[in-house]
Amino acid sequence: MADVIFREAARADLPAVVALLADDVLGRARDFTVVDAVYEKAFAEITADPRNQLIVAEADGELVGCFQVTYIPGLGRHGTERALIEAVRVRSDRRGRGLGRQMMTWAIDRARERGCGLVQLTTDKSRHDAHRFYQALGFMASHEGMKLPL
Repeated sequence: MADVIFREAARADLPAVVALLADDVLGRARDFTVVDAVYEKAFAEITADPRNQLIVAEADGELVGCFQVTYIPGLGRHGTERALIEAVRVRSDRRGRGLGRQMMTWAIDRARERGCGLVQLTTDKSRHDAHRFYQALGFMASHEGMKLPL
């Protein structure tokens, strides 16, 4: 794989990021492939918030992956800040070649440098391959997550 550059997403990256979100079985059912006002608003809010980063992975001038990291302060665990990693996507033609591991390693290293005491993520119960991937990185299924659609 070509050298990968990780950087914060710019507005010009938004169409490629949205395409990545929709480029899987679950994403096709809940995301769109066209940037609309809702995506524009969400992107503006993410980039304006210093506790959020939308990171893109670029190889040979093309976006090949993305993820969002949110840094969450808390009183629990003696005031430990945690990093929440969400919306991890690797472009379909780049899957299975180590990019996901590079992305997660990059995110974990940034969290450690920031002083976070914990990195957490959620993954849909149906994503069995993702579960094995995250476990191979050292993540443990220690909690039962719940969501309430509004």
